Amino acid sequence: MKNDQPKAGLPNLKPSIIWMINFGFLGVQMAFTLQSSQMSRIFQTIGANPNDLGWFFILPPLAGLIVQPLVGYFSDRTWAPKLGGRRLPYLLLGTIVAVIVMCLLPNSGSLGLGYASMAAMCFAAITVAFLDLSSNVAMQPFKMMIGDMVNDKQKSYAYGIQSFLSNTGAVLAAVFPFVLTYFGVANTAHKGDVPMSVKLSFYIGAAILIVTSLFTVFRVHEYDPQTYAKYHGISEEDNEEKVGMFTLLKKAPKAFWTVTLVQFFCWFAFQYLWTYSNGAIAANVWHTTNTASAGFQAAGNWYGVLAAVQSIAAVIWSYVLAKLPNNMHKLGYAGSLALGAIGFGSVFFVHSKMLLIVSFTLVGIAWAAMNTYPLTIVTNALSGKHMGTYLGLFNGSICLPQIVASLASFVIFPLLGGKQTNMFLLSGIVMLLGAVAVFAIKETSAEAPEEPHTPIEEE
Repeated sequence: MKNDQPKAGLPNLKPSIIWMINFGFLGVQMAFTLQSSQMSRIFQTIGANPNDLGWFFILPPLAGLIVQPLVGYFSDRTWAPKLGGRRLPYLLLGTIVAVIVMCLLPNSGSLGLGYASMAAMCFAAITVAFLDLSSNVAMQPFKMMIGDMVNDKQKSYAYGIQSFLSNTGAVLAAVFPFVLTYFGVANTAHKGDVPMSVKLSFYIGAAILIVTSLFTVFRVHEYDPQTYAKYHGISEEDNEEKVGMFTLLKKAPKAFWTVTLVQFFCWFAFQYLWTYSNGAIAANVWHTTNTASAGFQAAGNWYGVLAAVQSIAAVIWSYVLAKLPNNMHKLGYAGSLALGAIGFGSVFFVHSKMLLIVSFTLVGIAWAAMNTYPLTIVTNALSGKHMGTYLGLFNGSICLPQIVASLASFVIFPLLGGKQTNMFLLSGIVMLLGAVAVFAIKETSAEAPEEPHTPIEEE
């Protein structure tokens, strides 16, 4: 990962610039949260069998696995100053498509396609795939711009801001159906139709996605190729170099692979959280499996509240992790995942909606670690060459375990009695394996210590 070019080093950025680099992530995360927290509810409401949910939950990570490396690869070679620079044109494209699909998905049961019909399922599946595809296109630029523009000293702060905005967006999106229901918006509908509380939540999320993304597009000016090369100590031709993705993977630092191992266990567990939470909560707390019942839809709203609890806990715990000295990062990472494992497993035993707050608080602690450590460790181990491509490839450590988990569910779900609550016990065990795997990580840095630079404003 070394190079022979003279290196100026990335300058310090003013906090306002770092905030604007990340601001659009709030809206993108709202799209992801509405998808993850309401997707199971939508599919079961329009007639999907719980045993078949894995097929629908394969589509989002499959889209991410394909799209994010391509966004990284092509944005490394893009320079379109009239559209924002290298990464921002992809943010614009992803936002436009995501907004359209966010208005279509919750209407999957309102088009007269029939309850539990193949047409309704296919329409919903296609819109979910396009929502995740477009959200991935919009999300990846934020991760890449930090790698492009933020030095090692400020990187933890930048990813901390990204985590804060991400979790803020998640909290807002998750509670929308609950809050709208409180203010009188209908939370039930005809059999096979998605309640208005869910539809309106998607519409509001789409509007916020537009506003926050435009803030980033108009307020951030990416480094031109000459400046980027100077700061990263590479030649302007380095990112134009045609290197295959498999070749780059062979050259990836050890930290890339050891963090990927931890990621596998973590994202495997979270895939089952998103797939089975609505059904598990409805069964344990409301004692119903009838998707048209008020109890099942109330469970869907309560899962939104719990998802917000998870995000709030993650924000608070992120500050705790930020205070840990460098020599305790592994302990903080592993300990957080272990607490998350307890949270996952406890869902099986809890029959009180209030006690579930404790379970999802522990899950939020694991979520904080998953959003704090992996990207920091990996980007610190990379040079500036092919940064976007590497980060796109690293997204495979998020997508692949979700795909594996969904495929495995077709065997595991029946083996565990066809009960959605049982999947949480398995998730707890898998998350615990992730905590153990943390100790295999060896942190490295591709950059030598730098002299402090004066904070700069955008031109």
